[in-house]
Amino acid sequence: MTNRNEPFSPSGSSDSPHPQSSHSADLGQITLRSPAELADALPYLLGFYPTDSVVMIALHGERGRFGGRLRLGIPTTPQDWPAICDQLAECLIAGSRQRGHQITGVVLFLCQDPARDESGQQVMERLRPLAQRLRLACGALEAPIYEALCISEDTFWSYCCPDQRCCPPQGTPLVLPGTSAMAAAAAYAGIQVRGSLRQMEDRLAPLSAPRAPEQEQALDEAATALVPKMLGDADRATVRGKTLNVAGQVLERFKKAEPVTGCSAADDRDDHLLQHDEAAEIILGIQDRATRDRAAEWMEGPEAAPALRLWRALARRCVGAYADHAAAPLTLAGWVAWSLGDEPEARVALSRALHADPDYVFARLLHQACNEGIDPEPLRRCLREAQAGRSADSAVLSAVREELRRLAGKDNKTRRPTGDTPTTGERTVQRKPVPQPPRARDARAVRESGTRSGGDGAPPAHHAAGTQGTQSPSTDGVPTVPQQRRRIRCLQPGKGSRPATRRGAGETRGPAGKPRARRRSGPRDVNGRD
Repeated sequence: MTNRNEPFSPSGSSDSPHPQSSHSADLGQITLRSPAELADALPYLLGFYPTDSVVMIALHGERGRFGGRLRLGIPTTPQDWPAICDQLAECLIAGSRQRGHQITGVVLFLCQDPARDESGQQVMERLRPLAQRLRLACGALEAPIYEALCISEDTFWSYCCPDQRCCPPQGTPLVLPGTSAMAAAAAYAGIQVRGSLRQMEDRLAPLSAPRAPEQEQALDEAATALVPKMLGDADRATVRGKTLNVAGQVLERFKKAEPVTGCSAADDRDDHLLQHDEAAEIILGIQDRATRDRAAEWMEGPEAAPALRLWRALARRCVGAYADHAAAPLTLAGWVAWSLGDEPEARVALSRALHADPDYVFARLLHQACNEGIDPEPLRRCLREAQAGRSADSAVLSAVREELRRLAGKDNKTRRPTGDTPTTGERTVQRKPVPQPPRARDARAVRESGTRSGGDGAPPAHHAAGTQGTQSPSTDGVPTVPQQRRRIRCLQPGKGSRPATRRGAGETRGPAGKPRARRRSGPRDVNGRD
């Protein structure tokens, strides 16, 4: 776990019913004494208001200093909850212990807005079995959950506190934003809350009617014209140059645009500045890895902010049958956001990129680096060096490995147990990908001439930190040319995973998830989910 990902360093006491956590920043310490203050602190710890999320925060030391954070979208199928809870508990706890941090407890948040004809209290009761299952999973790993809160409809409920004076059955309203000591401390420290997770995701979501059909038609026409050229040796370089030229022209147009107030207004302005044919040409062009690597160089200086807006706008144009093409612009958006210091947006963009294409190597590497708290400057340096002939995948892979070795060297100064999963400041866990339809499975295409999928440095054997673990078998070359609507992208390694081990059915647990005395045979496998 890294201090870069911990804007505060809370600590607390286990002598009271609720963990007392205090955040240390330049202005001193702030103590969180109640469930209400914990609920108010959550968006400042993550950088956004989580929606439809399980959030787990590790506590370290005798005073309960806040450590690693883990977020997962709430699974919609209750039958999946037991297995997912076991994996979440191990992902957080074993990962922290691998880094030499002994977890003394966990704080749990379940955040979900009511569905139609449902109240916040009904949401709390519906999610109660999930909270209890997570308490059992963490207690079995000797990391009890000290507080479990459900946040819904601007109200919170405690699953742990029996005192109706502070946690009444009807729930307790959240404090008004910006009125708490936590809000004042965050403002003083320069920590910003980016809005809700749903709002951040909506900025990257595909366009809807009536613009989506027009964009899809433009993508069809561009694919018919560009795919044969991109797969041919003679015209590939020409297509690369034209793609970067069009992208550069749009970038200059974005630079000169008049500023507007509000994220929604800014996105509407950018959508009107980008024509359908331009978007189609750039989207298809950056499926070529060499073109994408050149575009990734717009990561700093005056080009960075308009480039981030461009990649967001292009991600919104990946509609219909081209939804999986969004992996490239989403990864570029995540890379530029991270390079600019906006880690919450970077994690959201990279997570969506992996949802669009779980095997997209560049997204996996950046997601791991972001989760591990690596400084982006070594990666920027490697991308600058990539202009000499190395691909971005290979350059970033080298930088990630070097930084992980450096961090591991620091961590090895303290004794730590072994484990398979690195811990993170905040981990965005990826679910196993849903099987793709035949159109998506068959849509494999363009890569620079003569390059195999493993030729530029294979990704690590495990998946990006916080994602489903994968293996990386090599491929046998470039498949046949995808037809008009089929996806155009770089070949990526396939995937395979090791299932998480289960505990024996006869194991006993004490009340509230506290384990009874038992014998352990060693560390277990951990595979993250989204």
